Amino acid sequence: MESTVTSEPSKNSAPSPRPGYGQLLRTRGAWTFLLPGFAARQPFAMLTISIVLLVQHTTGSYGAAGAAAAATGVSLALFAPYSGRLADRYGQRAVLIPGILLHTLSGLTLTALALAHAPLWALFAAAVPTGASVPQVGPMVRARWGVKLKDSPLMTTAAAFESVTDELTFVVGPLLATALCTAVDPAAGLITEAALTLVGGLLFAARKSTQPPVTADGHARVKQASALRVPGVRVLVVTFLGIGSVFGGMQVGLAAFTESIGEPGLNGVLYGTFAAGNMLSGIACGAIAWKVAPQRRLVLGYTALALTASALWTAHAVLLLAGLGLLVGMCIAPALITGYTLVEELVPAGARTEAFTWLTGAVALGQAAAVTVAGQLEDRFWNGAGFLVPMAGTVLALATLLALRSRLVTRPRTRTVARGVGHRVPVTVD
Repeated sequence: MESTVTSEPSKNSAPSPRPGYGQLLRTRGAWTFLLPGFAARQPFAMLTISIVLLVQHTTGSYGAAGAAAAATGVSLALFAPYSGRLADRYGQRAVLIPGILLHTLSGLTLTALALAHAPLWALFAAAVPTGASVPQVGPMVRARWGVKLKDSPLMTTAAAFESVTDELTFVVGPLLATALCTAVDPAAGLITEAALTLVGGLLFAARKSTQPPVTADGHARVKQASALRVPGVRVLVVTFLGIGSVFGGMQVGLAAFTESIGEPGLNGVLYGTFAAGNMLSGIACGAIAWKVAPQRRLVLGYTALALTASALWTAHAVLLLAGLGLLVGMCIAPALITGYTLVEELVPAGARTEAFTWLTGAVALGQAAAVTVAGQLEDRFWNGAGFLVPMAGTVLALATLLALRSRLVTRPRTRTVARGVGHRVPVTVD
């Protein structure tokens, strides 16, 4: 949770107590969309690693596995913002139901083709619709909080809670997929991902009463301008591409490292350590009342991420790699949460759902590029060469962030420093 500074006078002179997670979760009807929403947003975190582990098992090549996963990630990144705009225009349910059915069918088809040792082009043909149809549930949940709470002070807490939930998704999804693929069956990750999408997605879509209403004004707002026209959003997209490179490089690098030492089961343990650092720092970030401006927090946090990610390729022992992975994970959450916080400041209310999908799509695209490059490096060079990808991705993104950080500063009219789901700050879009 963050402190809020606003020029609008309070009706009460006495300060009210800061709302907390417990009060938020007691909001009437919240759990009816939170629980199915949590299940339905797992595909984003499970998909890439499930494809990598399955295709590597059936082909023996990390390069082929990375390429198939990349096809999914690229299509997800390209179609996610369009999905967000359609949801704003026609309603979430109208977009979710056909997307859920297509994703489930495509994911199961991809699984069957991989098990049948189909050629790589056939895997690509199934991977594209699988990625394009991933339901954008995270941004949709944020939009539902906005409807549920409106101008309540709990909106700040709701946005912090959603950031922590995103972090938990990045923890649970890859860890669950890795455990299923290594301990049950190489196809179990994709099958479970498809099942969670179908069940969780349909239950989430069924909650019509909590979805944002579709109005003529909302229709006009969607047609008016894209969130990508906000300069700060373009800077955030680059920084999130770097974060995606960490996820993709870690997934391939850890899988290759544990296989090279003859302990593939350690993959889940090492990735779990990385994910634990991510989750714990995410919870802490959501509970801190920050006094440092989010632009400065992003620069400092991303610098720490680039430094720790740059050390991964030097680790050649399990304990050292686990320690570095923990540190990298702890640096990711602050960068992600601060990025989402800045969206609330930079983007007009009518384009925020689309802005969130640009960021989630950027993570997917960065992850897709990372698994492709890391897979090729692991196949052609030494074990652990895939860890060079997180270093390159974060260093390049940090250079961009430092050069263009002025674009993350809004022109103040009503200063609101918070992570609310919907804010009142009008921003000029160039």
